[in-house]
Amino acid sequence: MSTQNDRLEKAAVDKFARRREQLAASALATLAERGYARTGLRDIAQNSEFSHGVLHYYFKDKDELIQHCVRQYKSDCATHYDEIVATASTADELTDQFAEAMSLTLRDDASMHRLWYDLRNQSMFQAELRPLIDEIDDLLEQMIWNVVTRCAELSDSSVDVESALAYAMYDGMFEQSLMAFLAGDLGAMDAVVRRCRRLMHAIVS
Repeated sequence: MSTQNDRLEKAAVDKFARRREQLAASALATLAERGYARTGLRDIAQNSEFSHGVLHYYFKDKDELIQHCVRQYKSDCATHYDEIVATASTADELTDQFAEAMSLTLRDDASMHRLWYDLRNQSMFQAELRPLIDEIDDLLEQMIWNVVTRCAELSDSSVDVESALAYAMYDGMFEQSLMAFLAGDLGAMDAVVRRCRRLMHAIVS
């Protein structure tokens, strides 16, 4: 049975965690706009209702805050397609809904995806970022694999590639489409839909 001290300690921990989540959510917009290299704690403080001192109390430095933000956002992304996987009744329905959802996230979350790729590229120069990048890449790979294998089940087919290759194919396609979209090519949204479908048909046979 927990004591009053245990309950008070747990409440303090929960409050601290909630505050970090609140600060991270507030910081995301600035990070997504400015990118990793050009953003510091002071930049985030200047574009939010929180002071630099408050940010520094909850996060020891910029890297800890950015990693917390990206982990929080990408962990949510990794479950984005769970409902489609759970509710689609045919392979074609799953493929179409997945392709449309990929196109919508390209449009609605472009700046956040740009931040993710920015941070992933930066990890090639900063070893301390690698554990976070590996963790999120594993989540996203599993997300793609869940979609692909469910499509195979619905079509009574097999998957012709391994999980890592399926992820690399979708990720590479999405990054190219994101670059085109950020450069002003609105046709990138339709291209994502077409390419998602073609990839699924190539992977599941």
